[in-house]
Amino acid sequence: MAISRKPLADYLIEKGYLNSEQLQEALKVKEQSKVSDLGRVLVDLGFVGEREVVEAQAQELGVKFVDLDSEQVDGSALNVVPERIARNNSVLPYKKDGLSLFLAMANPNNLQAIDDVQLASGCRVIPVLAVRGAIEDAIRRYYGGGGAEGNGAGSTAGAVAGGGNTMAAVNMRGDISKAIAEAGASRDIVVEDDEAAVAQVAEQAPIIRLANALIQQAISDRASDIHVEPQQRGVRVRYRIDGVLHEAMTIPKNLQAPLISRYKIMAEMNIAERRLPQDGRIEIRSSGKDYDLRVSSIPTPFGEKIVMRILDKTSIMIGLEKLGFTEENQAQVDELVSQPNGMFLSTGPTGAGKTTTQYSVLNKLNSIEKNIITIEDPIEYQLGGIAQVQVNRKAGLSFANALRHFLRQDPDIIMVGEMRDLETAEIAIEASLTGHLVLSTLHTNDAPSAVVRMADMGVETYLISATVIGVLAQRLGRRNCNECKEAYEVQQGDLRRFGFKVEDPTAPVTLYRGRGCENCKFTGFRGRIGIYELMRMNAEIAELVVRRAPLADIKEAAKANGMNELREDGLIKILAGVTTPEEVMRVVFTAGF
Repeated sequence: MAISRKPLADYLIEKGYLNSEQLQEALKVKEQSKVSDLGRVLVDLGFVGEREVVEAQAQELGVKFVDLDSEQVDGSALNVVPERIARNNSVLPYKKDGLSLFLAMANPNNLQAIDDVQLASGCRVIPVLAVRGAIEDAIRRYYGGGGAEGNGAGSTAGAVAGGGNTMAAVNMRGDISKAIAEAGASRDIVVEDDEAAVAQVAEQAPIIRLANALIQQAISDRASDIHVEPQQRGVRVRYRIDGVLHEAMTIPKNLQAPLISRYKIMAEMNIAERRLPQDGRIEIRSSGKDYDLRVSSIPTPFGEKIVMRILDKTSIMIGLEKLGFTEENQAQVDELVSQPNGMFLSTGPTGAGKTTTQYSVLNKLNSIEKNIITIEDPIEYQLGGIAQVQVNRKAGLSFANALRHFLRQDPDIIMVGEMRDLETAEIAIEASLTGHLVLSTLHTNDAPSAVVRMADMGVETYLISATVIGVLAQRLGRRNCNECKEAYEVQQGDLRRFGFKVEDPTAPVTLYRGRGCENCKFTGFRGRIGIYELMRMNAEIAELVVRRAPLADIKEAAKANGMNELREDGLIKILAGVTTPEEVMRVVFTAGF
């Protein structure tokens, strides 16, 4: 019986998975981000789950959808397709009916996979659609622990493609406690100095399962960083969630050496070098999404500490309008980045979201008519249609050196990952003076301080005033959890330090906070929101910059020109119930503020 075909969006709306307002917003983001797959945009925006999108795609293609997480797979189907073919093609034989074999696929148009399975099984293949992550999980679940070549590395070992640094998927159902128990029971204590023994254990299934389970748990918990920290009597694992570190677990000391070595192997680092810091990178795919893990190791008295930063490659697709700008700031940013030339700077401490903002700007500006080039250290997200260059100091490729050559590449827009020295700043200014839009970042506490910092670096003040068109200072604060958000009252006087106009200090003001629930892991917060301070250059500010006026004078002129300070923008989010006064104080206020 043929399946009636229906467009993806129509099916999602008909089933109640999506509403028309969400569809219009997704179509707008799809157009701005130049992404062809509407389903991917809907998932990235959080409007629907991947399962619902794949179900809708099945209707659109006219094939059957199968939920491998809930339906039983026919053992006779598994028997006619070798594990190697299933793994190599990321397909799963789902059901066998005579000489017809129903094959679960993420892409039913993959003719090569269909041919491979037909040749191996002798059956007529009928494609059915399934979620890619569910297929990969089912392959591990139904085919058992061994890899295609029987390497004894366990089911999760197959996740490391070809022994390289790309982990195609990690087990979403990984039980970390069980993995720790298996790893502890599978071996005697390995002396860290015995490099061969440590390396051998690091390649065994229990350690591989433990290493992958820790990463998967971090992704499931929405962590941005994983800290693996050797202690005197154990190994502490912490996850940074919404900007705050949380202790996840403690791992037995005897698993320290092989676990650290496992991560170093995955990141293609030198496992024999334990006295010097090292950097590496791991690429993984989990539940149909691609992630980059930037791995750093440093020596400590109790062993090497590993920190892995998790970068979601799809996070920059959310668009500038989703970063937390007020309508006024959004309009001003859009106007500034639409200028044909000039310099637009993002400032703030490490982890404030500067890079995400800059990438979101690039994503907005990216079009066939624009030649965009970036110089970064490192390249955190890869954008289609943009020439991205990685700093390589060993080869003599620095920010300044790359910028010199960029000017010969006929660019329209240049992004400099960070202005770290006078030489880089001067060449970036030269680029903006010669008709290019330059985007870059600085480490300053607020927006007005950026022009003072550039002057302190040695840049001539008349050049600063002539090129800088806007400076955006920012912080990231935690959002109140929508599932457990509740109202409470404070006095107006308690909000005075945020710039609240107090009429009656004892009069009540209604605010909101999360009381804690399973959705937010009882923190009261889920997700983060940007807090911004946008300074636009005008004639008065330019004059103050040229004559090296005090920072306080520049700040006053910026406020007169419409700039809301960070604390004032934070107040807007507080009064809107998005976050709390305590959270704004944590991320915005500094000593002497």
